[in-house]
Amino acid sequence: MRIINQTKNELLADQTLLANTFLARLKGLLGRRELPRGEALALYPCSSVHTCFMKFAIDVIFLDPAGRVIYLQENLIPWRCSPFVKGAVTVVELPAGSIRDSRTMVGDLLVFDDDRYGGADLV
Repeated sequence: MRIINQTKNELLADQTLLANTFLARLKGLLGRRELPRGEALALYPCSSVHTCFMKFAIDVIFLDPAGRVIYLQENLIPWRCSPFVKGAVTVVELPAGSIRDSRTMVGDLLVFDDDRYGGADLV
């Protein structure tokens, strides 16, 4: 599954894991040594994250039900928590620097594109 910033016509990730169960959200990126460029983790439902026990920093994008960016957290280092973001239903975790490199801003529209579903928006 790909994540595309439709507002900027920018590919954020071409390999996205979806964590949409309690256990998958609980595990998140734990146990990984890195999150390579082009990969992401989408957590749903979700309105806050932590990096406890992680070994690397991440960028975090909070989305409303329509897929609009409502909050950005750049370079969330290990052993930190994001704020609770009211109105967020999906959180996208990306490699640190992804927000800056893609010029993603609050208000941008992100779409989840999966060829298995005919390119349908999955948010």
